[in-house]
Amino acid sequence: MPQEIVKYLKTKAKIMSMSKRRHHEIEASANHEHTAHTEHAKQEEHKENPATYEKSTKTGQGMMKYLPFVVIAAVFLAAGFLASSLAGFGGAKTGDQLIFISPPGCTNCGQLETLAKDVAKTLNVPFVKTGFAQQIQNPGIVLVYQNISTITGVDTEYTLKTQMCLITKNTDICNQAQKLTPLANNTQPTPEVTKSDKPVANAFVMSYCPYGLQFMKAYIPVIELLGSKADIQVNFVHYVMHGEKEMLENTRMYCIQKEQKDKFTQYLRCFVEDGNATRCIGVAGIDSAKLDACFDDVETQFQAKKIFNESTGNYPAYPVEAALAAQYGVGGSPTFILNGAEVSVNRSPEAIKQAICAAFNTPPAECNTQLSTAAEAAGLGPIGSGTTASSGSASQCG
Repeated sequence: MPQEIVKYLKTKAKIMSMSKRRHHEIEASANHEHTAHTEHAKQEEHKENPATYEKSTKTGQGMMKYLPFVVIAAVFLAAGFLASSLAGFGGAKTGDQLIFISPPGCTNCGQLETLAKDVAKTLNVPFVKTGFAQQIQNPGIVLVYQNISTITGVDTEYTLKTQMCLITKNTDICNQAQKLTPLANNTQPTPEVTKSDKPVANAFVMSYCPYGLQFMKAYIPVIELLGSKADIQVNFVHYVMHGEKEMLENTRMYCIQKEQKDKFTQYLRCFVEDGNATRCIGVAGIDSAKLDACFDDVETQFQAKKIFNESTGNYPAYPVEAALAAQYGVGGSPTFILNGAEVSVNRSPEAIKQAICAAFNTPPAECNTQLSTAAEAAGLGPIGSGTTASSGSASQCG
């Protein structure tokens, strides 16, 4: 089976230019189901949008920046196949295992491979090493654990241990993670973006994606601080991975932001705590009649519910902001776009604030306000509850 996955991965060496339609076709041929995170374990099967969204090919430094996630997307398919077909093999009754992807050009794979082996030993799952045809700086990991497939890229011991802690909740790994220091957690270089008098920030998320929620928790204090000075938006990826509740919540947030914007941030601050939309509508004082009317208008225009209900595969399309997502080549949650360019920032309020402030021609006085430098925790929970085991800027749903 390790040879099988090697063969599979090598056939995807040109996946950089693979369209969403082609991804769907490959996925359909694999005939398997999967989940991308432990919090997804109970989600229904959905299918990725097979529409004509072509992911733009990035070159130079941009290609190196995003290529790990393209690799992980390919591995995702293989991991789902392994989860459903390796039961009883490799000494693990459920087929659980840790697959370490070591590509040529990797500058830190030797050290991280040793650490990944230790993680596999701690989890008592088989360790499998495989290669990949593309030149990539950092390794990737597929963890099949308790019959759940998770994909991630890693670049340091900190990101490896913290993400394995987040995924598995293993006490030994979490204790190790807590002793580590995130490298450059608060000193990440400010992304180079085009400056403007009023920067436009677009955070593309899935409303129930653990990492989208992580980003939103860091984003909210920035909206509260700079919302009158910059155009700071929450937007939505063009497919859903977390069931009907995500499709409905995406639309709910879209409508509140569009028609009751003065109440949106309060609603969002409430929602990220526990996902209780009914409670948060009351807390924020949302006009329910206006919200219901917007739902009807959105359905008339985009037919999001109809598309979801008629979907038979893994990722139903979510069409409400699909054109905008396609414009920026969005391929996962969260994706942060600043003045039209995708940037990667640590998921702390201060890091996001600094990125937006750097996009002003003349930064306003609010940019002198210090926000929290702590990365938020993934998933639902109070803002400011991040720990050293919180993931940084790498993890995505999608």
